[in-house]
Amino acid sequence: MTLYTRFAAHLDAALDTLVAAGDLPAGLDRANVTVEPPRDTSHGDLATNAAMVLAKPAAANPRALAEKIAAELGKLEEIESVSVAGPGFINLTLTDDTWRAELSAIRDEGSDYGRSTRGRGTTVNVEYVSANPTGPMHMGHCRGAVVGDALANLLEFAGARVIREYYVNDAGGQVDVLARSVHLRYREALGEEIGDIPEGLYPGDYLVPVGKALAAEFGDRYADAPEGEWLVLFRTRAVAAMMELIKADLALLGIHHDLFSSEAELQAAGKPEAAEAELRARGLIYDGVLEAPKGETPEDWEPVVLPLFRSTQFGDDQDRPIRKSNGQWTYFGADLAYHYQKAQTADALIDIWGADHAGTVKRIVAAVRALTGGKTRFDVKLVQMVRLLRAGEPVKMSKRAGNFVTLADVVQEVGKDVVRFTMLTRKSDAQMDFDFAKVVELSRENPVFYVQYAHARIAGLRRKTAEAGIVCGAVDLSQLDTIELDLVKIAAQFPRIIETAAAAREPHRIAFYLNDLAAAFHALYNLGNDNPERRFLITENAAITCARLFLAEAIGQIIRNGLGIMGVQAVQEMN
Repeated sequence: MTLYTRFAAHLDAALDTLVAAGDLPAGLDRANVTVEPPRDTSHGDLATNAAMVLAKPAAANPRALAEKIAAELGKLEEIESVSVAGPGFINLTLTDDTWRAELSAIRDEGSDYGRSTRGRGTTVNVEYVSANPTGPMHMGHCRGAVVGDALANLLEFAGARVIREYYVNDAGGQVDVLARSVHLRYREALGEEIGDIPEGLYPGDYLVPVGKALAAEFGDRYADAPEGEWLVLFRTRAVAAMMELIKADLALLGIHHDLFSSEAELQAAGKPEAAEAELRARGLIYDGVLEAPKGETPEDWEPVVLPLFRSTQFGDDQDRPIRKSNGQWTYFGADLAYHYQKAQTADALIDIWGADHAGTVKRIVAAVRALTGGKTRFDVKLVQMVRLLRAGEPVKMSKRAGNFVTLADVVQEVGKDVVRFTMLTRKSDAQMDFDFAKVVELSRENPVFYVQYAHARIAGLRRKTAEAGIVCGAVDLSQLDTIELDLVKIAAQFPRIIETAAAAREPHRIAFYLNDLAAAFHALYNLGNDNPERRFLITENAAITCARLFLAEAIGQIIRNGLGIMGVQAVQEMN
């Protein structure tokens, strides 16, 4: 139980007392009653809107009700004072001993501090990356990969069971283009002079080893053979080779999926037909004609009867075809079947998509709502592209990759932890610049450095304390004063940050919080620069040194917990 949930329970007990006394009617909905930090810390440590929420249904004056609630809460030993502000907000100031007890809880719970049970019993499917299997990972994929992986970690930390899934788009026309590109490299490996890569094929050198492997295995059997004899074989081998490249690239970021689902296998198993039959039986798919394109109608346009999903019933602006006129599945039809399959194994679905897919969000959300009867929560998180800079100038593209910068190149230059942390320093749907110079800058403006430096500083303090011959046994936390306990108040918000970030599906909130926590720690630590009495290590005063080290190590524990969710290693010292 976190400090905030504990005081929510205290508040519930106070409200129950008022109900028993006849000051509140029984059965009021308390769902919107909150206990949280006040916006202005000068107002206290905690605030509740209980009187404001309950006054109207209770037919009571909000301020008068607040006074009664405050009187009950004021009886708690953990509360120093209670005040009522404005029309009925209740502000609580906790005793110093309450904060010292919370500090002890941080140290006692260690790597479990902040873990929640809110998600217990829930299975969440997080589908992320899902890059087309046509080449190595590039930085356009990186941000979604990190956001998805950190979100999966966050949801697990909040108590849920998480399935990390990658959807392999191996049934579209792009994999036929890949197969033709590999066939060209295969002929090259046999000694043919291929010249410039023709327009429309993938030019990257990463296909050269695939062509060589096929040449070694099959010789010149398919060099002059018609496409129909080799296309399926080359497509299968090429996709498998590209997926190995992609998995290796993701491993550089510490990312490993639980499940790789093949679009081709999905279609071969008849899953789209099953989804169509289910929705037809419920009257949600019908045969109809799409409206003519808006504006001037093309000369070759003809009205065609197609199977249409009634997505307008679920908030979309028009009904959507699930098949093309040639009978093939549309992207939407295939996606509908894929989500139908996922919904069989999870209570909630999350898709991490590039921002260029924003136009399809409404229709797939409508489809999932229809498929699950609205019982499965479904979120689509859009991720904006990352602009790569070097000292403010755009980064040149990579010839080997085929005119894009590979994820592997970036990780090898600046390191996994820098890449992962940086990808979470902004909300996922906000534009991001990744400047190679700035992400490794040793300054306050670089949150990657600033948070890591806080942890390294704490590790250094531990070493220096031991070198000074100070051994800390039972620690007297009464040595910590109000200034130091203010840092505990920020630390104690971590469990609440976990729950709110998980509920909102926003892992960047962890990065924001850690930056704030690190800033507060550095500010407290730096007080010792001007005032020797505020130093964490005072060799002639073991009692206060041990108390401050206890505080610092608790902050270090929270930093490690938060960085662990982000997939970032906490460093012991800065190089």
